[in-house]
Amino acid sequence: MAEPTETTTRGDTVHRGARAAAAGTGPSGFRVVGAVLVLLMLSSSVPSALYVLYQQEWDLSSGTITVVFALYAVTVLAGLLLFGSLSDTLGRRPVLGAALVLAIVSMGLFAAAQGLGLLLAARAVQGLAVGLATGAMGAALLELAPRARPALGAQVNSAGPTVGIGLGGIGAGLLVQYAPAPTVLSYLLLAGAFAVVLAGVVRMGESAPGAGGRFRVVPHRIRVPAAVRGRFAVLVLTIVAVWSVGGFYLSLGPHLALSLLGSTNHLAGGATVALLAGAATGAQLLLGRTGALRTAVLGLLGLLAGLGLVLLALGLGSASLFLGATAVLGAGWGAAFLGSFRALSALAAPEHRGELTAAVYVFAYLAMSVPAVLAGMLTNIHGLHRTSVGFMAAVAGVCALALLATLRLAARTRAEGSTP
Repeated sequence: MAEPTETTTRGDTVHRGARAAAAGTGPSGFRVVGAVLVLLMLSSSVPSALYVLYQQEWDLSSGTITVVFALYAVTVLAGLLLFGSLSDTLGRRPVLGAALVLAIVSMGLFAAAQGLGLLLAARAVQGLAVGLATGAMGAALLELAPRARPALGAQVNSAGPTVGIGLGGIGAGLLVQYAPAPTVLSYLLLAGAFAVVLAGVVRMGESAPGAGGRFRVVPHRIRVPAAVRGRFAVLVLTIVAVWSVGGFYLSLGPHLALSLLGSTNHLAGGATVALLAGAATGAQLLLGRTGALRTAVLGLLGLLAGLGLVLLALGLGSASLFLGATAVLGAGWGAAFLGSFRALSALAAPEHRGELTAAVYVFAYLAMSVPAVLAGMLTNIHGLHRTSVGFMAAVAGVCALALLATLRLAARTRAEGSTP
């Protein structure tokens, strides 16, 4: 099979978007799936703002907190590996509906948690819900993108997580600091929101070309066509760098921010996550029409600059510089993810779009979880400050390698006359 370029993929997306719109599943279905993506990511970041509170109330170590965080990522991976391509045969709508039911169950478990046991159970169910939905969401957004803006599907795929993470961080921070019973109220509000979008999913039409098949759980194998393996490996390296940063900030970022600020205000911890995600979203909106590989290169440069500034802030113990560095880091994070995801989505044949999207997120969640757990364990030994310095330096090395590889890929793509 010939390697699909971004141009041909978009052309196919336009065709499908027109067909979906004719069936009444286009713009409204696109908005519903976008809302599901944002809400799932929002709910996944809410515990990040609550981790400091859980540590105080239940006497948990930083290592335990990163294990709780990593359990979410591991169960996301389990959902991806078991159900990553299920929506290609069963359909996007039933898979999304089942994922939202699981998400509501997880919110109930979070609200009922009075200790580590239910917190772990809630995080596991939440991860399974996100893993089940991820492949279906990514593919549906590409298929239902408006005909006039075919690139919007990839843009929402990359910006949706950062929007959700940012809203979750700041919203949970506000509730923790100023609302009663934040470890209950936050999740009850989310359960209600999930019920609303579930009603939207039930009413939307189906966009998967092979929908209507029988339910079969087939363990997902990551298979990349030989013709595109080199490109896939280069682009996934950027995904690894991006989500290593994301995993650190979502697990230990609020604690690090409060330590540097010398503050006990939980809103400050949540705002740090929101700052990272908000800057990422801004960069994605600004670079939405820029070529995929060029966007990835700009993002990697931003990541390197942001990591360097974070290291400087940690060395000086400067809270203001740390916040500025987080904004720069976030902008690079968002641009790098947007560019790499758009380029990766162009590698997928239409009938395998859900499978390839799931494969991308397998690497993303591995990068999010494994380094975060290692950082949490090292924090118990070396302290948060020294661990943060070592972590940022290591990620900077990965970013530099990804930048060199992406520049070579861009040069080769230009020489071949392909659309980067």
